[in-house]
Amino acid sequence: MSNLEKTLSIIKPDAVERKLENEIKNCFINSGFVIEKEKKIQLSKEEAEDFYKVHQTKPFYNDLCEYLSSGPIIVMILKKDNAITDNRKLMGATDPKKSEEGTIRKKYGISIDKNSVHGSDSLENAKIEIDFFFKN
Repeated sequence: MSNLEKTLSIIKPDAVERKLENEIKNCFINSGFVIEKEKKIQLSKEEAEDFYKVHQTKPFYNDLCEYLSSGPIIVMILKKDNAITDNRKLMGATDPKKSEEGTIRKKYGISIDKNSVHGSDSLENAKIEIDFFFKN
């Protein structure tokens, strides 16, 4: 019985700037994910604010939006069984210093803000986030 899910993944500006896209994509592929769609884009501050509006009330909201719109990002739809849980495990903790060895954030993250990747945290948010970037 398969539990095929889709999740949104973003390779954030710090990782794109350091030309880590292919290494990070290979982490996903080697972990059994299929990259269904991907594109490189640059968000405006307003688009970043819209994307992160769930965090509007949090103290880090403005910095988060500034950062996400600070350079090009790669947005991807990843697909596999249990994609959301598996992607969150593969990414590691938000703070790279607290991430387990072998996770993307442990390998490539610079700081709690510049942690190289974003991934949806639930099926519901995955749908919202995928629609945000890939509504046709």
